[in-house]
Amino acid sequence: MTDTNKTTNQQWGGRFSEPVDAFVARFTASVEFDQRMAKQDIQGSIAHGKMLASVGVLTEEERDQIIQGLTEIEEEIARGEFAWSIELEDVHMNIEARLTQKIGITGKKLHTGRSRNDQVATDIRLYLRDEVDFLLEEVTRLQQGILSLAEKEANTIMPGFTHLQTAQPVTFGHHLMAWYEMMQRDYERLVDCRKRINILPLGAAALAGTTYPIDRNMTAELLGFERPTYNSLDSVSDRDFAIEFTSAASIIMMHMSRWAEEMVMWASAQFNFIYLPDRFCTGSSIMPQKKNPDVPELVRGKTGRVYGHLMGLLTLMKSQCLAYNKDNQEDKEPLFDTVDTLRGSLRAFADMIPAIESRKDNMYEAARRGFSTATDLADYLVRKGAAFRDAHEVVGKAVGYGVKEGKDLSEMTLQELKSFGEMIEQDVFDVLTLEGSVAARDHIGGTAPAQVIKAVTRAKQELAVR
Repeated sequence: MTDTNKTTNQQWGGRFSEPVDAFVARFTASVEFDQRMAKQDIQGSIAHGKMLASVGVLTEEERDQIIQGLTEIEEEIARGEFAWSIELEDVHMNIEARLTQKIGITGKKLHTGRSRNDQVATDIRLYLRDEVDFLLEEVTRLQQGILSLAEKEANTIMPGFTHLQTAQPVTFGHHLMAWYEMMQRDYERLVDCRKRINILPLGAAALAGTTYPIDRNMTAELLGFERPTYNSLDSVSDRDFAIEFTSAASIIMMHMSRWAEEMVMWASAQFNFIYLPDRFCTGSSIMPQKKNPDVPELVRGKTGRVYGHLMGLLTLMKSQCLAYNKDNQEDKEPLFDTVDTLRGSLRAFADMIPAIESRKDNMYEAARRGFSTATDLADYLVRKGAAFRDAHEVVGKAVGYGVKEGKDLSEMTLQELKSFGEMIEQDVFDVLTLEGSVAARDHIGGTAPAQVIKAVTRAKQELAVR
């Protein structure tokens, strides 16, 4: 059915001979989602007003009226008293209309020397910069939780895996520090991404700059930007910073999804390596014995959501000519949802990780299975003078015997071991123990408990200077 209701937008309606269709007004409006940038929009407008006064476009009295009016509007929004209108399209025009309503014609002067094109580009950068700062704090909190648990578990032996098959014994603390290293790279990516967010597009106007004597360096300084952008066409149409952020967010989510997969497995009855506190789990509506690890499962699932937003933003931008196009209105919802998803996932993990309890006996017993010290035996034979490939063959035969007899290497007698290599002596049992295996890897990046403690100490020092 055709919607015959009509509407008009008084902010730009002078050019048009008929009002915009009501459906089109709703279809093209963004205020329902971009109103979350109201704080940043007001922040940018106050800075713009101060700059206009400094160059003589506004009087000091007009500047003060604008600042007072915008401050009152910000308070109205905070109290939930602001009436948002779809007819006014977006956050910018809603606030400008309310400002004009409050202070009269002076409110209409605020838009001098700018366009919604450079205004929205500025708002997004201000918003994303604030969010990145918060996310950096959450990443740090998660890293602190990892370090707290790694320090407690520096001596806890567990199997290390490749191909999800038992490979060599490691410590749980060492495994946790691998998570820390992933998150350290994520932190650095966000810091680097923030540098490209923190550049001011305001002053580019619609696409070509403005004829007014604006001072973009002043505006940049007022808003805490590193500098203004250098090309007006690129300024209003660039969304690289949003794509870069979503890419960094995707990598963070990928890392947490990998941890989530491990936690889901480790918390299962089949592994029983860890205990997740009840507050991070749910039950079943039909099976009373169930305890489901919903938090890691949800983070694992939400990862695909963020990946989708990255592909959506890349696709959004791939065919756009310079400069601004209405397509770019579609950048905000995926960006906002990426921020919300990453915020929630980091918070959940930062709360949950330090609360994990290890099932030390189960981890240790699992490390005893699967001949995890086979490489240690090969290294032992090399130190006795054997070539590594020959040692590899000897150990392979010993493992084959162990599989047949149901014996781990450490459970074989010296005579059994010597049947595979005459150079094997009583001291071989020093390297076949799990404790001896992990302790022997005592170098930077190794799994030895002493190295885990050093890694934790070094990491704490890194976090202390942030």
